[in-house]
Amino acid sequence: MKSKKQSAAKPPDGTVFFIDRSLGVEPIRTELIKSGIVVEIHDNHFARDEEDRVWLQKVGSLGWVVLTKDQKLRYRPLELAALRASNARVFVLTAGNLRGSEIAAAFLAALPRILKILRSNAGPFIARVSRSGHVVVI
Repeated sequence: MKSKKQSAAKPPDGTVFFIDRSLGVEPIRTELIKSGIVVEIHDNHFARDEEDRVWLQKVGSLGWVVLTKDQKLRYRPLELAALRASNARVFVLTAGNLRGSEIAAAFLAALPRILKILRSNAGPFIARVSRSGHVVVI
């Protein structure tokens, strides 16, 4: 008989991770895809200069999980309103000045905890992700 418990390393069915333009694209896209994650890229859906509140509302309403390094997001009233209205789930990398490979490594280190949070929290929420992969919902 198969266990019904989901693997800690596998995202809930239908989970899509949205990579904000602040993170760049590579190598984070490639590394997440190699880990079995479905990924969407900001510039494939929005203009490069699209206002955060616009894409955040849309991405949240689609149920996609946002990965960003925009730490000021939680202090801007318009972005917070869009986040709340769309039940967005946002993971913010708190380490600055990292290369693409270091950004990818941080999110991959955090992935088990991110997936656990996604299974237990429907949103809206913002969580901080450290360089070492530690994750805290704020």
